[in-house]
Parts: sequence; structure tokens; C-alpha cells
Amino acid sequence: MTSFEPVLPANSDMPALRAKIDALDARLVVLLAERSALIDEAARIKAREHLPARIDSRVEEVAANARRLAADHGLDPALADQLWRLMMEHFIAQEDRALSGRAT
Repeated sequence: MTSFEPVLPANSDMPALRAKIDALDARLVVLLAERSALIDEAARIKAREHLPARIDSRVEEVAANARRLAADHGLDPALADQLWRLMMEHFIAQEDRALSGRAT
């Protein structure tokens, strides 16, 4: 299990902590945008290979990976499962729109 040390000194104040959280949120948004671009590529491949947007076995594989990684890093696996399932539903809908020729 990997644990994370505090990134601020013990005597930090809320504005400093909030600034760190905001910076982390910005990094997460960049990573989600990168994932979204990969989903667009997945839709192109699925169209070429005549695959559906939703592949249930893959959904379960990704959710299991998220739970395992969360547990490995000290994050609640149930939270990771909920977040990833929500994210996957959004991205499956994005793929479905691309596969049906509708704009995203």
C-alpha cells in the first residue's frame, strides 16, 4: 500500500491547502481530457472493427482495476468504483455518439 505524505507543512493555513487542491484538480482535468481523446480514438477503432461502444467485460475489468489501484494507494475502493463507473458511462455515451455519427 502506498501512502501519501502531507504536501504542506503542519502549520499551513486553509488558503495554502485550497491552492494545492485547486492545482491538483487542474491536473486531474488535464488527465481526463487526455482520456477523452483516447476514447475518441477507441471509437474510431471500434467503428473500423465493428465493435459496440459498450463492452460489459471491459467495463468490469476497468472497474476492478480502479478498485485494486485505489486499495493499493489508500483510497476507498468503493469511491473509486463509483467514480470510474460514472466516468465510464460518460465515455461510453461519447463513443456511442461517435459510432452513430452524432457530434460529441
